[in-house]
Amino acid sequence: MPRLTRLTPDTAAGASRGLLADLVSRHGEIGDMVSTMAHSPAVLGGYLRLSRAMRRAKLDRRISERISIAVQVLQGCGLCLDAHVRAARALGVDEEEIERARVGTSAAPATAAIVTLALQIYCEPTSITDEQVAALREHGYSDRAIADVVGVVALNILTGAFNLLAGLTPKSEAGA
Repeated sequence: MPRLTRLTPDTAAGASRGLLADLVSRHGEIGDMVSTMAHSPAVLGGYLRLSRAMRRAKLDRRISERISIAVQVLQGCGLCLDAHVRAARALGVDEEEIERARVGTSAAPATAAIVTLALQIYCEPTSITDEQVAALREHGYSDRAIADVVGVVALNILTGAFNLLAGLTPKSEAGA
């Protein structure tokens, strides 16, 4: 059961009112997370800016979705995990690769290496080595793509932690 209430452009205050009104006018409907984030204009605005910025990432979306799946399995946000599994499927990631992502790997060595990096960024960034970054370059990742992994992980930490705090769960869990 949600711990925080959803807000609308009519019930939100301050900067959140304008942010929600803009989102509703552009998209027609907004999800539970965004409408609940509106309690904090700083969090909502930061989420929207980071989300928009990450759309310009050089990291392949099929890889970033696998990173998101791996991070959300560890973080425990069912709402985010469901969304990223759906997005991976929509991008053509097969079920075997989705299952591998759930355990933090991939059949493709280059993808496995970048997912490993993402999990280290999430769990233990001090364990990242120069050799590991050099190996990512040998797999064909640019410095920009490698740096983008931090953004993908940060966005997942923000959304997952917020949803867990707010008590937001997948629709199938909400009625349980």
